[in-house]
Amino acid sequence: MKRTHITVHTGTRRGLFEITRECAAFVAGEGDGLLNVFVPHATCGVVIMELGAGSDADLMEALDRSLPRDDGWRHAHGSRGHGADHVLPLLAPPSITVPVVAGELQLGTWQSIALLDPNPDNQTRRVTLTFIGD
Repeated sequence: MKRTHITVHTGTRRGLFEITRECAAFVAGEGDGLLNVFVPHATCGVVIMELGAGSDADLMEALDRSLPRDDGWRHAHGSRGHGADHVLPLLAPPSITVPVVAGELQLGTWQSIALLDPNPDNQTRRVTLTFIGD
């Protein structure tokens, strides 16, 4: 098993942060296997989706409709609506697995790997990449 950690600097911006390039570099030359991408944080997740062309904004708007950033949450510390961030794993899990063939991620044409971080309270996030070859 091969493992590394990457740091994603999110600042105070909520949104999607693409990490496809880092994932591809990590598995380059590794043959066939599985890449696992994991975030050890309670208030962010990992997604595979098309980025750009309005998809980022659409996702954040859908997220805010589904998990409103208001004061109606029992978990109520940090920025307004922070309780919603703790329910995020319901929609965006903390890990994904991507097949790797001949050292290349088997993503579709428009698919990218991204950290989804709706929580503006944390400036950096740690992401663990693990590759298990056959």
